This record gives sequence, structure tokens and C-alpha cells, in this order.
Amino acid sequence: MDTFLHAHATHPDWRYALELANAQLRAQRAAHPKGHGPNLGFVYFSDIYAPQAEELLQALRHDWPGLSWVGASGVGISGSGVEYFDEPALVLMLARLPAGSFQVFSGTRPLGLDAHTALVHADPSTPDLAELIAEMSERTAAGYLFGGLASARGQSLQIADGVFRGGLSGVAFTSEVGLISRVTQGCTPVGPVRRVTAANEHLVLELDGKPALDALLADTGVDLSHPTVALPRLRSTLAGVSDAREDTLSRGGQFGENTRVRHLIGLEPGRRGVALAEAVEVGQQIAFCQRDAVAARRDLVRICAEIREEIEAGIEAPAAPPPGGGAELAAASRIAGALYISCAGRGGPHFGAPSAELQIVQHALGDVPLAGFFASGEIGHHHLYGYTGVLTVFTAAQG
Repeated sequence: MDTFLHAHATHPDWRYALELANAQLRAQRAAHPKGHGPNLGFVYFSDIYAPQAEELLQALRHDWPGLSWVGASGVGISGSGVEYFDEPALVLMLARLPAGSFQVFSGTRPLGLDAHTALVHADPSTPDLAELIAEMSERTAAGYLFGGLASARGQSLQIADGVFRGGLSGVAFTSEVGLISRVTQGCTPVGPVRRVTAANEHLVLELDGKPALDALLADTGVDLSHPTVALPRLRSTLAGVSDAREDTLSRGGQFGENTRVRHLIGLEPGRRGVALAEAVEVGQQIAFCQRDAVAARRDLVRICAEIREEIEAGIEAPAAPPPGGGAELAAASRIAGALYISCAGRGGPHFGAPSAELQIVQHALGDVPLAGFFASGEIGHHHLYGYTGVLTVFTAAQG
């Protein structure tokens, strides 16, 4: 796998932004004259460019013939160490992967590859999206997906050798493509992990045999007799949901990647219930939580460190590492490129300064080629997440 090329640019006119990005890519290409030409391109673009998405894709095909293209729109996009929020901008990353090691898929091009993992983009308005993601995961050997939901103030768009609205699209990879992927959470539990003992679809009625609303009030310290104080606190509270046999918490008492953070969408005082933005079942686990910038920063540093440790140890773990880790490589590997898809509610504003989130990644991984966007939901393994970041690095042999 050759060195990845990447570029990003901002301009009110997408054509000028593309010209600026292409100039960066050509300069990088000239610095590696012996490298093979790229065959896969990633493009993420501001939703401000969405009306011109068809023209943008045609221009990319003209400027870089022979490449397959995947990507999505975002209310924000990211490159190595930089974020563009609410700005007209685009980011490109070009890669050379082994022939036959990937396939772009969409609603008009079903997956036919013997897939090990897959990058998935999706429309947030797609019905039964969580079920579709789980089904897609089952069609890969590793069972591991990574990606996110396209975001926009208008129509969300996906690129998959065409411009698509609705459904799922992306690119699947065989086991020839070395990659490591991790999910970082951005919320901290405010109470213990509790088990659902009574529920009706989205309404949680009992936790550990007691009324769910009573558990929520106890964990948050909220008194409903003082609504002016109680309601803002409850609006900022979320719920971490995990399945019956999965570990809700990881090291340091933070949520692990088996936990999906969901909004509270209502209270049922008469039945002492709490309604969540996900249907729940008896036996599942719930921990009430709140967004926490300090915990989000610490967890992002942790996953970057884990990835670097695996690579520096000369080990390439499968994208969804089983207990005991992965298989040893014959030769040490390096980071060739990276994708980072983060929640639209994160980014610099959540981390305290412009581009702060991407600068944390850059500091931890080094100035590696990176592309990504800020999503309406994040995809990792077989789950659909919120308030998370999904970092995936492509590895290549040293040399």
C-alpha cells in the first residue's frame, strides 16, 4: 500500500476549492514519483456545496481518471489537524490499494466482494437504519463496520461512484487492506449501571425492579418539585444503553464501545417511566450520563495511544479484535492514512478551541494523511452511535 495523498481547502466557490486541493495533491504526487497511481478516492464536502455535488464528482473523475470515489456531505469536515464548521470546504484523500481488495457499493451496486470490513455512509432519514447496519455487519468476515451518517442542514448526500440520497453506501475491503478502528465516547456516567426489568418499546418502566423515573432522579439529583432547575438538568442528561451480555463500562469507569448513547425523549410521571430514543428490551443495561469534554479528550487520547501501541509493537489487530488480540505481522507497519468521523455535536466547540479535536488526533498519531466529516450519527462495529468519534487508520509495511 503506497503513501496516501491528502488535501483540504475552503472557498465560497467549490471549483476554486477543488483547484486548491488538487494543487496540493499534485505536489505530493511529484514528491513520490516512483509510487503507483491512486485507485480509490475519499471526498467529504461541506453541505454548502451539496447543490453542486454532481458537478463536483464529474470534476473529480476528470481530474483523477480511473479512481473510484466514496464520501459524504457534512455540516463540518476535517483534515489533518483542522476542522471546517459551517464553511464551504472540502477534503480529499487518495489511496493506492491492492487490485481487487475493495469494492464501492450502493443501492444500485450490491456488495459482491468477499468483504472483511467496510466503510459505511448512510442517510439519517433511512427507516430501520440500526437494523440495516447490523445486517451489513453480518455480511463482513470481521463483523466490523466504520463510518457515519451524512449530515446537512438540507438534503444529506453520499458519494459512491455516484451521488446518492437515502440508504447505505460505501466501500468494502478484503483482509488484504490493513486497518485498525476504534470508537471514542464523549459522555460520562452520572450513576450506576442498571438493568432493565420492565419496558414497553421506547419506554423504560423499571430499572433493577424499581421505577425508572425514580432511578433517573436519584442519579441526577433532580427534584421535580423545582422545575426551573430540574428541566434544564434533565434535558442535558442522556442514557448509555448496552445489551445484556456486553460490558457497559471500560477502563476508568467510562463507556466502552458496546454502549450507545441515546437522548431522553420524554418522561411518563403516571407510570414512573423514562422514554429513550431507542427501543429497549428487558435485560438490557442503562446508565444515565452527561456529555463531558474532559472525559471526551481523555478517551480520544486513549484510543490514539492504543492504535499507536499496536502498530509500534509490530502487531496488526483485526478491525474488531477478539479477546487475546490479533495476529503478528511479518514486518513492522506504519500508518499510511486515516479516516476520522466525529459527531456534529463534538469538534472544536466541545473541546474548547477551533480544531481542538483534530489537533488532539494529529498530536497523537503524527501529521498523517487524514480525512473525515462531522456526522449525524457514527457507525462502529455493528452499532449506530451518538456523541462519539470513530478513528480508523490504514496500515502499510515499513520501507
